Amino acid sequence: MPPCLTKESYDNIFFVANLSVVILTVLVSLLPTTTQNIEKAFLQNNPKILYSLFSAKSSINISLPEPISFSDQLSNQQAYFLFRKIFSAYTTFEFYSEKELPSDLENQNFIFNARWSFRDNKNNDQHVIHIFFYLIKEKSSDPSLRQSLKNENLKNGWKIIEIKAGKI
Repeated sequence: MPPCLTKESYDNIFFVANLSVVILTVLVSLLPTTTQNIEKAFLQNNPKILYSLFSAKSSINISLPEPISFSDQLSNQQAYFLFRKIFSAYTTFEFYSEKELPSDLENQNFIFNARWSFRDNKNNDQHVIHIFFYLIKEKSSDPSLRQSLKNENLKNGWKIIEIKAGKI
């Protein structure tokens, strides 16, 4: 222990460092859960799952090509209604990640890239697009570890703030 630090200061620094490691570990371990939930939402045509992943702290920028043809910034509730409409008009055939998750997730953001294949329920036309989800880590509003681990935002710290897609 350096001579300028008291035992109490050293213990506080050690606690904060350990707390940071625990929070980062929990957030990193939740990214695969988040991407699995995105996949589940599309495969089940379930906008409620997506809604739980949308950021409530910022608008969601959504840009989708034809046949959906939509581009705007929406609140999480508006995005829910948009995807409810999309999932009722189009049935997903397949949805899967196009690249492995990164091993280094120290950044506060991540782009999840997937391939989405779906059928138009009106005319049975089939479409395939690349879809990108821009995910950010949202911090819990409660700084205490005990409270944070119980906080829903930490249970799913990765939130969607942007969805963009392009035709293949």
